[in-house]
Amino acid sequence: MIPPRILIVAGSDSGGGAGIQADIKTVTMFGGFAMTAITALTAQNTLGVDAVMSVPAGFVVRQIDAVLADLGADAVKIGMIGSAETAEAVAERLERIETKVPIVFDPVMVASSGSELADATTIAAFERLIALATLVTPNAPELAALAGRDIATAEDLEDAALAFAQRTGTSVLAKGGHLDVPLIRDLLVEVGGETHRWEAERIETMNTHGTGCTLASAIACGLGQGRGLADAADRARAFVRAAIREAPGFGGGHGPLGHALGTMPFHLIHNKSA
Repeated sequence: MIPPRILIVAGSDSGGGAGIQADIKTVTMFGGFAMTAITALTAQNTLGVDAVMSVPAGFVVRQIDAVLADLGADAVKIGMIGSAETAEAVAERLERIETKVPIVFDPVMVASSGSELADATTIAAFERLIALATLVTPNAPELAALAGRDIATAEDLEDAALAFAQRTGTSVLAKGGHLDVPLIRDLLVEVGGETHRWEAERIETMNTHGTGCTLASAIACGLGQGRGLADAADRARAFVRAAIREAPGFGGGHGPLGHALGTMPFHLIHNKSA
């Protein structure tokens, strides 16, 4: 089977738990081929982000150009974008892709440690990327910022997700893990399609660094393989929960996931159990 080519546009996490590093691990575990356009460098670990250095927008686009001109892509995953200028430049370049491919946009605003990764100007520039995306994957605080409303309950999350999808014309996977509830609800609103809901008990752990990056990359890989949104999201959620349980316990703060799962690539495990 030919591996799906996944272009990842995101920032680098020096601690290896999130960002480009988590994306590459995830895509590899799903049997895909990961390619990157790095938007920012961060000096960070499980305790927090010490420094951020944005990559110039023009050079981010050069990375995208180099990949698409030779290797091509079956799906694109966008994570930490770095600056409003980069958001606009990436959107302009992706609008010009000759063969349209699925785009998954994880609107990263704050790291697991609480460090800010996008200022108000950058968040405002997300609108153009959202319009391009096949799917946007915000957690509850991110959706609250994008939708301009408070979200405190699972019902609030659903109302905001439905309104957001209707306003933007883009499908949304709203993640409920940040809500203070024992039973986590995630919600997929497909524009022009169905609404899908998942519920699961919360896994009590500090090892959640990179869950959003991992989920979005796993979904992008599924879409690149030709799977539907609900199927790709279902597999991605299963992988994230398994990786949380297999976390190695590194660091003194929000630790990384156990992407390798201690065994064979996830797409083989999943296919055997399907």
